[in-house]
Amino acid sequence: MHRSEELAALMRDRLGVRLGEGFEAKVKHAGRRLPRWARRKSAVIVEALALEAHPKLAQQVQQKKVDKAFKELKYFLERQDVKTRRKNRLLDLIASIAFVILVTLGLVLGIMVWRGLV
Repeated sequence: MHRSEELAALMRDRLGVRLGEGFEAKVKHAGRRLPRWARRKSAVIVEALALEAHPKLAQQVQQKKVDKAFKELKYFLERQDVKTRRKNRLLDLIASIAFVILVTLGLVLGIMVWRGLV
């Protein structure tokens, strides 16, 4: 299906999901990078892809629901900004390192006061 390949490419470009070949594998590896509602929409699409592989089961696919899921997921992925995501990850890393340094300095200072060295 062409639309699922387009979504897989958007997940690779916008969310940085490099692992996996095809839409289903990309969704699996995206994990928590996708919000809960987007994971549910992705599950609808994956289920539809599986059903469309069989001629008789393809009749069970609710096309309106699948089209809506494609539209919403594509809209979400197109709005993702790669630069902002990288900047936020860097700021999170810096904040974590600063917190660990402050806690370590606090513990060292506390032990020094407790032992009477300061």
